[in-house]
Order: sequence, then C-alpha cells, then structure tokens
Amino acid sequence: MGIYSEKVLPRLLNCACASKANMRQRALVVPRAAGVVLEIGIGSGLNLPFYQPGRVKKVIGVDPSEEAWKLAQPRAEKTKIPTEFVAVSGEALPLEDNSVDSIVVTYALCTIPDAETALDRMRRVLRPGGQLFFLEHGLAPDESVRRWQNRLNSGWSRLVGGCNLNRDIPSILNQGGFDSSDLDTGYLRGIPRFAGYNFWGSAKAR
Repeated sequence: MGIYSEKVLPRLLNCACASKANMRQRALVVPRAAGVVLEIGIGSGLNLPFYQPGRVKKVIGVDPSEEAWKLAQPRAEKTKIPTEFVAVSGEALPLEDNSVDSIVVTYALCTIPDAETALDRMRRVLRPGGQLFFLEHGLAPDESVRRWQNRLNSGWSRLVGGCNLNRDIPSILNQGGFDSSDLDTGYLRGIPRFAGYNFWGSAKAR
C-alpha cells in the first residue's frame, strides 16, 4: 500500500463519513446493538460514541487499516465499553463460531471486495437469534441517478479505497444468507444523490 492508502485515505474517510447526515444515520442504527458486538469496518471509530454502556458488554472492531485504528483510539478511550481492534478484513474473521450477539456494519459493504463471503463469515460467528445492524449507501431506485452511479463508480472506487457507489445492498444481504425484512431507505440531505441513497435496518441469519 502507498502513502495515500495508508496515511491520507483513513483521514479523508474519517472526515467524509462524519458528516451531519451520516452521523444522524448512525444514531438511528448503532444504539440498537447489544451484548458482545462485532463491528465490521470500524475504521476511525465513528460509531463508538453511539454504543450504549448498559446494553453492550464489549465491541470487537474489525478493519484492515491499522492507521484508521490510531484515529479511533481517542474515541475508544472516551467510551466506557471495552473495545478490541482486530486488523483483518471482513472476509477473514478470526472469531469462534456463535461468539457474538450483534454485528454492526456501517458504510463497509460498499467497500469489502467479497461482501458475500464476509456476510457468510458473519453468519458463522453470530449467535442464534442475534442480529446484524446495517447502514449502507448503494444503488439508487431512480434510473437517472443509477446512470451517474455507474459512470462514476470506477474512478470513485480508485479514489475512495475501493468504495462502490452502485452495490445492491438488499440483494447482497440476501445472497449472504441474511433476511432484511426490517429495512428503511432514502436519500440523505446534504449528500450528492449519486452517493446519498441509504439502506438501514436489521437482518437475521437464515
């Protein structure tokens, strides 16, 4: 990895993903997690302030970027919840089967190279009855917006560390073995429409 990917990109994503619109969305989803929580793509720890100490015993944060975790440390130190960082990708979870109560994935399924494999690994470590809480951007319902997503996706992905604008998130969840009957969608105000169509809710493993 070059200097841009290792040093610059984590800071760029920390700023971009901390917009008011994105943080409002996190506040809707993250507090629902409980027990031992696995967060996929924890990055710079933008979700950490939203975990509830009375509900969450521990957060295990998975992310391949150790530089991002350095940015997350101040947020981890402020929370009263024990937080552990594991520097691996979502496709390679070194956790035991049925070992977590909740999984949180926010703005990460757009970037994980093999999202379906990652979801299969998530099903393996999620305890029976546990839930996956998700917040993602992806393929918009409007044809005009989709055309721009498809046009821009290649250059956007190279610039933003593999992020894709046009992934069909409900389909990916389904193909990864999760039922997402609890699903909300919509464009976020203040974010360009090509990058602002969001999917959020919870899903259970089949």
